[in-house]
Amino acid sequence: MVTVWYGLLGLFFAAYLVLGGYDYGSGLLLARGRTGADRRAVLTSLGPFFLGNEVWLVAAVGILFGAFPTLEGELLSGLYPAVLLALAGVLTVTAAVQLRSRSLSTPGKPERARTAWDRVITAGSALAALGWGAVLGGLLQGVPLHDDGHVEGVAHIFTPFAAASAVTLLTLAAVHGAAFLALRLPGGGHAKTGRRLVPWALAAVAATTVVGVLSSRVRDAVHRPAVAVPLLCLLVAALVVAGGALARGRPGVGFAATSVALVVPVALAGAATWPYALVSTVDPAASLTVADAAASGPTLRLLSWLAVPLVPVLLSFQMMSWWVFRGRIDGRAPVYW
Repeated sequence: MVTVWYGLLGLFFAAYLVLGGYDYGSGLLLARGRTGADRRAVLTSLGPFFLGNEVWLVAAVGILFGAFPTLEGELLSGLYPAVLLALAGVLTVTAAVQLRSRSLSTPGKPERARTAWDRVITAGSALAALGWGAVLGGLLQGVPLHDDGHVEGVAHIFTPFAAASAVTLLTLAAVHGAAFLALRLPGGGHAKTGRRLVPWALAAVAATTVVGVLSSRVRDAVHRPAVAVPLLCLLVAALVVAGGALARGRPGVGFAATSVALVVPVALAGAATWPYALVSTVDPAASLTVADAAASGPTLRLLSWLAVPLVPVLLSFQMMSWWVFRGRIDGRAPVYW
């Protein structure tokens, strides 16, 4: 039961990174739009999915609070700066997207106001991607968890590995966003952008891997290197496939490949440190196992009864949204924001 719920937590967070990832990746690429019409097209391509994608984050947080209350407390306190950065980015993007066309504060200059909000969207997208990357890096390098069950301080998150992980997720989100826009918008400009970004993402993955291998904290926290290595190879392969697919004009394959690339970091953080949810860098005996982090058996059983009807509904709604709004947008597409 505990393993199933831990896997479900990882699944929901990975789904959020895939779905919210193209939101933030598109937001990063919003800065490339030379005209208001270009930027409007990017937001219109996101419109049917934008708010629905964030439901997966809410669901993941709900699982964390309900099924793993001990992990929730120490994770949020131990990685507080990274979590705060990520949530600040999420809230900034959500607010800016919906406020960009409300130009009452600048009468007569609506286009200038929209441009300013578009810059806020880009900044918020960068914050969200960097924050979630730092969270995953923090999990892979461990936290100073003491035998009293509490994490001491927050300075431990400011390491080269956490910074490299943050930049890596930023580049992955940018490639993912480019693949999504290539799938949704006419023309080949975004496919070319995605193809050009793939080498940067590969370089970021390589640099993060090197930094991790050189870090004693990461080496001590990764209990299953035999799992970590194939996952890293899968990440590299997914990026290579994405670059090739975008170059050949196959954005659907490219988008599927970049989706895999965003799932891999979550799988890596969960599988490489198993059976621990949080690895202690000061006392190995104080490390928090997944079983110890979970709620009681009766609580998990009650949550299971709630999840049985809700998870299929959530999946069905997501698939329905993608089916209804499949294909490229055109002049008949509804305008959002």
